[in-house]
Amino acid sequence: MVRLIFLDLDKTLIGEDYTPSPALPIIEKLQSIGFKIVFNSSKSLAEQEFYANKLKINPIMIVENGGGIFIPKDDPVSQFVNEREGKYGVLKLGLDYSLIRRELDQIADEFCLKYYGNSTLEEVVRFTGLPIYLARLAAMRHFSETIFSYCSTGFIEILRDRGLTVMKGSRFITVTGKTDKGKAARTVIELHKRLDEVFSVAVGDGENDVPMFDVVDLAIVVGGLDYKEAVATADVAAAVDFIETNFKRR
Repeated sequence: MVRLIFLDLDKTLIGEDYTPSPALPIIEKLQSIGFKIVFNSSKSLAEQEFYANKLKINPIMIVENGGGIFIPKDDPVSQFVNEREGKYGVLKLGLDYSLIRRELDQIADEFCLKYYGNSTLEEVVRFTGLPIYLARLAAMRHFSETIFSYCSTGFIEILRDRGLTVMKGSRFITVTGKTDKGKAARTVIELHKRLDEVFSVAVGDGENDVPMFDVVDLAIVVGGLDYKEAVATADVAAAVDFIETNFKRR
């Protein structure tokens, strides 16, 4: 049986200071009890690659709230993916960034929207609290935009009427095509079912994680998100302790 764990990054695996080192024992423990790591985050590919490198893993990466799935070429399920980009097999589930950016640019002034595409690097640092080297990586978008600030929420319905998905994360609002973390997680699960039975877990903290919770066998919420079907824990360390206690491979 393949044991998959889908991990949100911001305020779940990675703390508010964006430092990767505290997450290393979490990753090591999950691997030691037999779980395969899958990142499932609003973060860009470049950001996720940064964290994967620091944590010394080579995970499947679901980027930008389900916009795309990047599967390392040596992963067994990579054989089921036809499109290749560099060292990854790629499944594109969302819209191209340029199309999303075009829609936002049309209404940015009316709703005082600020997002990666119309912000300077210094503004991105101020909005996000990211160090400048991570802000550069975050701005390398493929399938989504992140709205940092606005003067009215009226843009949400406009974008949804235009066929876009608007989701609130733990801090910001993400705009994508007709996809989400759940659609991408389900795709990864189905790929693995072509090889073996699957037991799936998801850990997250934001509203944009709910679609992911809906498709796994076990959902674990960290923080205060209200999701009745999930196990509630204080933080990711407590979530992993729960998993180890109840689902350690015998």
